[in-house]
Amino acid sequence: MSLDAFALALALVFGASIVRGLTGFGLAIILVPLLGLIVPPVQAVVISILLQLLAGPIGLKRILADGERETALPIAIAAMLATPFGVWLLSVTPPDVARVSIAMLAIAAFGLMFVPAKEGAVPGRKETWATGVAAGLLTGFASMPGPPVVPYYMRRKLPPAVARGSMLMVFFATAIAGSIASFVIGTADLHLLWLSVLFYPALYIGTRLGEMAFGKVSEPVWRTLIGIILGIAGIAAVIRLLS
Repeated sequence: MSLDAFALALALVFGASIVRGLTGFGLAIILVPLLGLIVPPVQAVVISILLQLLAGPIGLKRILADGERETALPIAIAAMLATPFGVWLLSVTPPDVARVSIAMLAIAAFGLMFVPAKEGAVPGRKETWATGVAAGLLTGFASMPGPPVVPYYMRRKLPPAVARGSMLMVFFATAIAGSIASFVIGTADLHLLWLSVLFYPALYIGTRLGEMAFGKVSEPVWRTLIGIILGIAGIAAVIRLLS
């Protein structure tokens, strides 16, 4: 990676980390499609998974206190079991197909923000486990567990702190499974690990800045901001692909 490419990647990590700290998700949805235009898609996914792993302990005490454990734990378990299959799928997918697929996932994540929220009880066991399996497959393939997990929590009109904490619990679990599977299958190596470590200062500072902003904005503004950021990320990925 050239110095200019590294500087651009560092800026992407910093911006995506702010979003993660503020919303509870968005690191991979923003980072992978754009980073995948600097490095091969497989490397972009692995770097994002490793960054999710490094970011997991940041603010973990608050995450565990806020999260809805009765749903986050089953989703996390199912996701960890499914993640290796997603990693394998990525390893056998042609790079151009992977780039387009990842960009489409970013657009889909934006579209999910327009799914109407609903009141009601906790989703059933089947929906919960299906969400976990889908999150695991998408973690391994694109480092994007968000598309199935985000609507699971945000459509229930949960308090932002509960939704954010629950999602971050799941994403930390998928990052653990994804990191192990990536090294076992061979898509990750020490070079990518050290590169991820070099990104850590930007990851940490960005996450902390996002955490500081969380709770200082109203819930409608918080939800609107999520949609705007995801929309920009998805559109930017598609424009770069077409160009």
